[in-house]
Amino acid sequence: MRPPVPVHTIHFRNCLACAAALGLCLCTPRLAAQDGVSTSASAISTRDEMHQSDQWKEIERHLPNPVTATAQTLEQQGDILRARRFPEDAMDYYRYALARGGNVPSIMNKLGLTELEMRNIELARSYFQRVVKLDRKDAEAWNNLGAVEFVDGQPVVAISHYKRAIKLEKREAVYHSNLATAYIGVKDYSGARREIAAALQIDPRIFDRDVGFGGIAAHVLSSQDRARFSFEMARMYARSGMEDQMLHSLAVASEAGMDVQREMRKDPALAKFELDPRVVVLVRNAQELRAGHRATASASSDADAAAAGTKPL
Repeated sequence: MRPPVPVHTIHFRNCLACAAALGLCLCTPRLAAQDGVSTSASAISTRDEMHQSDQWKEIERHLPNPVTATAQTLEQQGDILRARRFPEDAMDYYRYALARGGNVPSIMNKLGLTELEMRNIELARSYFQRVVKLDRKDAEAWNNLGAVEFVDGQPVVAISHYKRAIKLEKREAVYHSNLATAYIGVKDYSGARREIAAALQIDPRIFDRDVGFGGIAAHVLSSQDRARFSFEMARMYARSGMEDQMLHSLAVASEAGMDVQREMRKDPALAKFELDPRVVVLVRNAQELRAGHRATASASSDADAAAAGTKPL
């Protein structure tokens, strides 16, 4: 089974995200005309700069010949290039794999994920839409399409796509994790708790990796929503007796700005931990961390103003 994109990368498995969770060639131009895609001058410039690196020179020595290599080999090379952060070259090799008769839905999904990781929303959407037209029962493509819509600020549409993916493949924890994130985006916290619980039941370690909350979709949550997502996870962990994970989620929520001790009083499972020394310490650490960030930001602003010859407001 092909690895699905997480939440979140988007993230989406990372990828992965996915995150998770989270844990994604030849120096020829992208085959843009084939897909009706144009490559910007800035993208070409960035790619040229990356091709000057020692890492690229080492990779280039081992690239398979796109004319003679098998579709599987070319697709795997695309995976390697994507993981090594050479997305444009990865897409070249995915296209080479298609030209050699590779699995169209699988490769189209990977092309879409690569575009999504580069925040090319419309291009990513077009790939995933093509996959679902080819196969309406491709759960991965519906999940990926949901990730696109969430990143594009359409959580209601994302929820519909994630539900479609889950209907097709109920035992995939990442899909439930992504749906939970989308529910947070529309302030449906009970729905989010339900999907977090479902994800944990399928895979108790889903949120220990970059898959899930570390995925692409998670990165576009506001600080407030990120805090709420983490707090809802803490509630689930508390009910399951997973104290270490609960404390970690509370720390993330606190660092994102939530008054977790006040919120804990409202929940029976968490209330007994409100004055736990570990919670007191993590809240204090989070407060100090936020204060440090504010001080750093203020100092940076003052320095920029001084460099520009102006006085800060």
